[in-house]
Order: sequence, then structure tokens, then C-alpha cells
Amino acid sequence: MYRAYGFPPLFLLLTLFLSLSSLPNPSTADTNSFIYGGCSQLTYSPGSAYESNLNSLLTSLVNSATYSSFNKLTFSGSTQQDVVYGLYQCQGDLSMPDCSNCIQRAVSQLGILCPSSTGGAVQLQGCFIKYDNTSFLGVEDKTVVVKKCGPPVSYESDLISQRDAVLNGLASGGGLYRVGGSGEVQGVAQCVGDLSANECQDCLSSAIGRLRSECGAAAYGDMFLGKCYVRYSTGGDHSHGSNGSSSSSSQQNQTSKTLAIIIGMLALVALIIIFVSFISRAIERRSGGK
Repeated sequence: MYRAYGFPPLFLLLTLFLSLSSLPNPSTADTNSFIYGGCSQLTYSPGSAYESNLNSLLTSLVNSATYSSFNKLTFSGSTQQDVVYGLYQCQGDLSMPDCSNCIQRAVSQLGILCPSSTGGAVQLQGCFIKYDNTSFLGVEDKTVVVKKCGPPVSYESDLISQRDAVLNGLASGGGLYRVGGSGEVQGVAQCVGDLSANECQDCLSSAIGRLRSECGAAAYGDMFLGKCYVRYSTGGDHSHGSNGSSSSSSQQNQTSKTLAIIIGMLALVALIIIFVSFISRAIERRSGGK
């Protein structure tokens, strides 16, 4: 006669629970989503001093991201060709664990996008990393890297005045990281940490000016320049809230509820299996005693 044991179902339940618990957090997935990347056309030779310095630089930046949201480093060599400059920066409201996770992800993306390139940059939703053989540290860069404009809204809409209020607030705010909101519109702006206050202000003013002129009455807009970015959104559309976006928070809550339901159902199934196993054993013992 087939015997049903309680331990395998319990082990299966634990395995399923651990698998479900390890599903990616929606807010983390959003933080690590790709925005843009670029690579130098120049390459280095495998096993060269530059490759060694680059590996050391990226390792140091990843380690630094566990306790600091920004850092810049230079690794020197016997010749100028061996020198590598690099920096990273996380979004101003990112926790240190999320910052560290984001930079690790960005470095892995660099390895895929820019193999053997002497320079590369990756921008994720929550962080930015760049390295090069030519120094860019402390140098303002207002080159447009990425521009994205949403669908237009009516110029008579209150959203336009709210958008303008948000952009004005971001322009007049102080610091490298700025957030603001007005009505349904939310905005965020940030400069790379190697810029001075005046350079940051100049970069953000340029980004905001371009958003106004090039995105017009768009429901949302992104303007990423070489050393700063400005983003705004309306309502839940392309949201960039201070906690990663209201839609991400809602999705995370829904996922948590779904996991709780699934785990509860698995626990019920396990109890049923254990009960059936107990009854089967009892019947088997009674049959054997006759």
C-alpha cells in the first residue's frame, strides 16, 4: 500500500515559500531599470595595465556604494594611457542597500555594453556610473544624452500651470538633489556630485529650459544631460515620486497581498496532506492488526 508522509509536503511548502519570498521587489526592479548607456569607440588590450586599473576602479566604486551615495576615483599608471577616471552616483532618496544594489547592476550592464571599451557610462532609474581614460571629473557637461516627452495635454489644463510651478521650484531650489510637486505634477532633478553649486545650477537651468521648449505641453518629460537631469510627471503617468513612484508602491502592495494569499493556500494544502497522511497511517495500522 502507498504511504503518504508528512515531511515531503512540508519541505515542498518551505521550498515554495523561499522561492516566492525571493521574487524581485517591484520597487527595486524599477530602480534598476535601464535608461541609457554609451561606450567609447577606443578599446584596451586584454591583460593590459588599463584593464587591471579599470577592474580595480569598478570594484572600489561598488564597495563604496555600500556606505556612500556618491564617489569619484582615479587610478594612475606608469603612463597616461593606463590612467582611468570614474564616478558613480545614486538618486538622492535611495537607501544605501538600494544604492549598492543599483551600482552593482550598473557595473554588470557596463560589462555587457562596453567590453574592452576605454570609456563607458550607464544610467539606471536609480543610479549613474561612468569611467573613461580622459578626465571628466569636475567638468560640466550639458550635452543632451536622452530626451523623452509624453503625450500632449491641453494648454488650458491646470496641469500646465502645475508643471510650470514644479519646474520653477526645481530651478530655484538649492542642492544637488531636488524634488517638488504641485497638484498632480511631481518633479525631480539631480546633478552629479562632482559639480560645484554654480555648475549644477547652470546645468539644471539648461535642462529645464530644454524641457519647456522641446516637450511643450507633454504629460511628462525627461531631460538627461551629461552631468544632470530633470524629470516631471503628472498623476500616475510616468511617475517619479520620492519613493520610486506611486505606481511601484501600489504594485508592491498588490504583490505582497498576492504572496500572502498563495502562501496561505499552500499552508492549507500542506495541512490537508498531513491530515490525509495521518488517516492513511491509522487505517494501515488497523488493517495490519486484523
